[in-house]
This record gives sequence, C-alpha cells and structure tokens, in this order.
Amino acid sequence: MTRVLLFTGKGGVGKTTTAAATALRCADAGLRTVVLSTDPAHSLSDAFDIPLGPLAAPVTERLWGQQLDAQERMEESWHEIQGYLREVFAWAGVDGLEAEELSVIPGLDEIFALSDIKGFAESGEWDVVVVDCAPTAETIRFLSLPDILARYMERLFPVGRRVTRAVAPVLSRVTTLPVADDGVFSATAAFYERLDGVREILVDPARTSVRLVVNPERIVIAEARRTYTYLSLFGYRVDAVVANRLLPEAVADPWFERWKALHLEHLQTIEDSFAPLPVLRVELAPDELVGVDALRRFGDQVYGDRDAAAVLHEGQPLRITRRGTRTTLSLELPFADRGDLELGRRGDELLVRVGPHRRAVTLPDSLRTRPVVDAALRQGRLRVSFDGRGDDG
Repeated sequence: MTRVLLFTGKGGVGKTTTAAATALRCADAGLRTVVLSTDPAHSLSDAFDIPLGPLAAPVTERLWGQQLDAQERMEESWHEIQGYLREVFAWAGVDGLEAEELSVIPGLDEIFALSDIKGFAESGEWDVVVVDCAPTAETIRFLSLPDILARYMERLFPVGRRVTRAVAPVLSRVTTLPVADDGVFSATAAFYERLDGVREILVDPARTSVRLVVNPERIVIAEARRTYTYLSLFGYRVDAVVANRLLPEAVADPWFERWKALHLEHLQTIEDSFAPLPVLRVELAPDELVGVDALRRFGDQVYGDRDAAAVLHEGQPLRITRRGTRTTLSLELPFADRGDLELGRRGDELLVRVGPHRRAVTLPDSLRTRPVVDAALRQGRLRVSFDGRGDDG
C-alpha cells in the first residue's frame, strides 16, 4: 500500500522545504518516492535546485519530483465538457470571454492535482507520495473538492445518457437549449473516473497523513489551529506538527533574549494546542536550505530517529460527528480526570482546562453560534455536544 503524506501551512513557514526533506529522507531509506507540488506558486524546483516540470523527473536514485501544470491537465480532461458549457452559456445570452471564464469550475486546478495523487497512489510504482500542498486556506478547499464536485456535476449534467437520448427529440422541438451528446457524457464519465476513490485514499488513516508546518508566531499558530479543526471536520488525519525556525540554544546574544522567551511561549502554545500529536522541533538554519545536502541535514533535524514514512500518531485527537440535530466534538484527553476538567466558551473557541493545562479548540463556523447541551469524559475522550436548533448569538 502506497503511503501518502500531505504537507501544508501558512505561506512562508517552510512547508516546501519540509516536504522536500521528508521525500528525500524516505528515498534515502530505500523507498520509491515521488514528491508533487500542488501549490500554484511552485518552489519545489528551487528547494532541490534542479529543474522540475509537469512530468515526474528524477531527483536522486529513488526520488522523483513533479510540479503539476493545472492548465495542461485541464486541456486534457475538460476540453469537451467546457465546449458544451460554452454552448449552454451562449444559449443563455452569455458571450465570448465571459462564457469562457464561466465554463471553468473554480478550483479546477486543484481537482486535477487530486487525480494525479490518486494516479501515483494506485500505480503500484511508488512506496511514498509526498505532496507539497498550497497554503492552508487553499488546502482546505483542495481537500473538500471531491464531495463538492460530485454535487456540482450531478446538477450540471442530466442523470444518465439514456434519459438524455429519450428527451432530446422533444427538447429540440420546444427549445434551442443545447443537449449534452455522447461525447460530453464520455468526457464526463472519464472525468469522474479520474476522481473516483480519491477521497477514500485521502481519509484512510493507515495510508494518508497530513502534517502541519508552523513557525513560533502567534498568527501562524492561530491559522494552523483553524486548519487542524477543519481537516478534522472533513475527516483528514493530522499525525504531526513541525515547529520550524526555532531560535537555537547556542544564540547567546542578549539582543535575542526577548525573541527566545517568545519562542518558548509560542512553542508551549503549539504543544498545548495540538496535544497529543507529536511536535517535531527544528531550529532556525544558519544557511539557506537549498539543494539535496542541505535538505538531508534538515530532514535529520525534523525526524531524528523517527521513520519519516511511518504514521506518527495513530489516534484521531479531534473528531467532529453529526447525529440528527446534534453535532458532537470529541477530543482526545489521555489520563485526564473528570474532577480536574473545566469547560468554557470564548468567541469561536472552546476552552478546555485539565488541571494546570488549558487548551483552546477553534470551532468551525458551523458550531460557533450553537449552544453546548452536553459534555462527558469517558475513557480518555471528552465529548461535547452542540444543538443545531438553537443560537446563543
């Protein structure tokens, strides 16, 4: 079974460097590895300091790299469907450039990136697929696309080719609305086939893990926490957090004392916010991290004695489920005692205190205004239920 590792984080935190170093470490361990960039602002080629393009190319003996060309993928798979959509928009009175723009679904580039991930994961040619995702906000949209696309396509095209054939003669007599022909249906079927099973691969915890890359900065940590919540909401498993660019202990200049104190404070926030996930600490590098040798040293810092391809945390620390009108958020709290537990709300955060430790869980938008109706701690897991019918404003 091919292992899939997705890396994301706020722009500029070292996400691409971490993905590249992880892929290199997997390859050095003897695993057939491919690393893909789905970030429109590709920098994977810069990290390795070698040219990479839309086709997988060798980086080292067992490592290959690729920077996906979304436009090329779209022309391969969307051309026939796009032509039909342009006819529909033209029939509705939308002409020229506007029809051209409207015939492309927003996020189509991410959709074709998903199909490439599936292709590599199911080819049998690779042991590990490492994905350098776009920055966090785009990653959430990227990972929610399989479900959204299915609903979009079902509304856009008739249910089946047989139905269309039956009504086409009638429609042609009463309206000039273009009817999808066999070519459009064939293209649509091929498009579905490319995406079929993508979500199953990406939400399989034994196969796929997401790793968040953060810096010791308040804004970066806040965004990573929101990303973690939404990934959990969509069913994706985060198995580690990489805390990058920490000031080294060797820095003794008094000018940096305040920065070191801030980094320690932010590092504690990272540990508390993502517990019990492992937090992999990496010091600020003295030089630019470019090229295979620099990336190897960086990978050694990130993983130490760990296997980079392994599942680094097997639990699901944060889980969100729905039943009827209630939504339940459950949180892994190993060794917590019910007598030490306190709950509170502050804005869009659920505040959880266990003894001296406090954790602030960022709530998704769908829960922010819902009242808490029940909370229970059983077998090391806190379950907090929200009522979907009320509004506590």
